[in-house]
Amino acid sequence: MKNIVVLVSGGGTNLQALIDAEKSGIIKSGKITTVISSNPNAYALERAKNNNIDTDVIRRKDFDTFDEYDSALTELLKRKGADLVVLAGFMTILGHKVISAFENRIINIHPALIPSFCGEGFYGLKVHEEALKKGVKISGATTHFVTEECDGGPIIMQKSVEVKNDDTPEILQRRIMENVEWKILPLSVELFCSGKIKVEDNKTIISE
Repeated sequence: MKNIVVLVSGGGTNLQALIDAEKSGIIKSGKITTVISSNPNAYALERAKNNNIDTDVIRRKDFDTFDEYDSALTELLKRKGADLVVLAGFMTILGHKVISAFENRIINIHPALIPSFCGEGFYGLKVHEEALKKGVKISGATTHFVTEECDGGPIIMQKSVEVKNDDTPEILQRRIMENVEWKILPLSVELFCSGKIKVEDNKTIISE
């Protein structure tokens, strides 16, 4: 069983999807052992406590420099025995030390079909606002490994939904969360934990 550590900052809906997937057996090769928040008031911490999952808080502003924060987060993840780190709405940038220490072991979910509407500044509702502004007919979400290039790591899974004429950013966000994010994130986690993902030349090869 792989130890899964989930990083959060807010409400934790993707965390809840992971917890539910573990309970239902979709995630069967790993266990969520710790939830770490950048925000001490994040509701995601309550979700973790309600499910008897260990919690911790690490705030960027508690460190004088980004380098000190980067080192502290790296050590915390090592101390928690993280085999896999999952970003579930974590709103603080990861540094070189964390990314290199957990190379191809950090999974993020992005609410668009990478390489569309991704990179610096594309997060939250902004992604869906830009997709609607462009007039795309489909959108969706992407799970990928985290590298130092923002949203540029190897893609694991993608799934799309139809964009409708009367969509608002909020409606599209909800459709993508319910129909894509909450499904492909747990599946991607299980693929990793069961050893079915191999990375070659910044691409993933997924075995059956």
